[in-house]
Amino acid sequence: MAQLPVGIRFIIAFSRDQWYRAFIFMLTFLLYASFHLSRKPISIVKGELHKQCAAGDEPEPRFSGPSSSSRHGPTHWLLDNETDCGWAPFDKNNYQQLLGALDYSFLCAYAIGMYLSGIIGERLPIRYYLTFGMLASGAFTALFGVGYFYNIHSLGFYVMTQIINGLVQTTGWPSVVTCLSNWFGKGRRGLIMGIWNSHTSVGNILGSLIAGYWVSTCWGLSFIVPGAIVAAMGIVCFLFLIEHPKDIKCSSTLPTHSKVSENSINRFRLQKQTAHAEKNGPLDPELQCLLLSDGKSPLHPSHIVVLPGDSRSSMAAISFTGALRIPGVIEFSLCLLFAKLVSYTFLFWLPLYITSVDHLDAKKAGELSTLFDVGGIFGGILAGVISDRLEKRASTCALMLLLAAPTLYVFSSVSKMGLEATIAMLLLSGALVSGPYALITTAVSADLGTHKSLKGNSHALSTVTAIIDGTGSVGAALGPLLAGLISPSGWSNVFYMLMFADACALLFLIRLIHKELSCPGPAAGIQAPLKEH
Repeated sequence: MAQLPVGIRFIIAFSRDQWYRAFIFMLTFLLYASFHLSRKPISIVKGELHKQCAAGDEPEPRFSGPSSSSRHGPTHWLLDNETDCGWAPFDKNNYQQLLGALDYSFLCAYAIGMYLSGIIGERLPIRYYLTFGMLASGAFTALFGVGYFYNIHSLGFYVMTQIINGLVQTTGWPSVVTCLSNWFGKGRRGLIMGIWNSHTSVGNILGSLIAGYWVSTCWGLSFIVPGAIVAAMGIVCFLFLIEHPKDIKCSSTLPTHSKVSENSINRFRLQKQTAHAEKNGPLDPELQCLLLSDGKSPLHPSHIVVLPGDSRSSMAAISFTGALRIPGVIEFSLCLLFAKLVSYTFLFWLPLYITSVDHLDAKKAGELSTLFDVGGIFGGILAGVISDRLEKRASTCALMLLLAAPTLYVFSSVSKMGLEATIAMLLLSGALVSGPYALITTAVSADLGTHKSLKGNSHALSTVTAIIDGTGSVGAALGPLLAGLISPSGWSNVFYMLMFADACALLFLIRLIHKELSCPGPAAGIQAPLKEH
């Protein structure tokens, strides 16, 4: 018998379940990477919307000849408010506040919408909900670029486009995290989601390169092309996304992971044992840490939702207040608020900072800014590996936050020394800033959304994810806004603000860190699988 080809041997080396799991991993990776791809153009185009005019320049209306038509669209008489200093109304002296308003309008809408998105998403099929969000996001991303071709100079038009786009993009994160968590168990969750969360950086890099390709010649395409990509991925989502492994009779956990948590009989057994333990004697130390919300008093019975283990259709979606009662949700949410403030300030203002400090054009600054996202890829994976090894999520985040603050100070100092210093600090800062942000929005959210106090209610995951990311998005909205207000007084003050935010993020984790170090259970009771008794 002839030996099978290498390719065929590779295919049959993995089970049907493993192939489906790998497919969902890659599909959700690409879906959310396209969301971030569409968010990046605004930071790249800022350098084109406002250009640094030479001292003494008088912005005057002029006729757009062939040499300028490539930059301002079809040949036309420039309006009174359109000058060589940029695209009106962003060519004024208060351009930083106006550009900050664009960021704030998107991120504020995103933060508000996220709280509602998780609740709505748990009551609708993920595939339909995510498809709608991606098609709408593609349309409104492209609409921003349409303003270039139709010579629109109304601030209200661009702000409203950003607001609506921010609202529809909230469909993405709760959907993809819920879907991925349905397919993967808790074993090696930090590593798996650390790798998967690199979609954020990959999307930012691709968005920077795509937007940068057209920014100096036809910035409208810097939005239209990413918008078309997001819409196309929405169609792919509708055609191929499988919400839950049970839909195609696949295993819902990794083969090496204990399936006790999937068995309703064992869950009932654990509940019954816990009740007897409360009457007859002290609890097992690990189980005690699991059931304590503050290390001193047990969870109130109303905090525990007991639902059948095998029928997803019979599970009721958790309420907003019920999700807040899950131990750790509030602390990690507030920590993410400040961590995301730092990350999104870099996302929206880094290219303009590089343009100002290193005196590069918008295209080169956009390309250089991708190094921050390259560092973010390694930071997210590193945070996942460390937290899996130590089984301490909060302590891992705290360590990276502690290192990030002095790194930002060094960045603000050495980036003025030349391009080489800027490149090195971009990589290091990207890793330390993105690590905690990536870990909290993925592995921690999934851990808390499948917390043992929920007794197997997978419908809580989307709401918990939305609460954590929604609170973080408040910081994401504040960061770019504050950067726009503070930067006129000097970029150093912006970095001081970012260092203060990192310190605040660290403070909110102190109770959880103490709990992890004092409790024998891993990750303060939010990570370890149940053990048979």
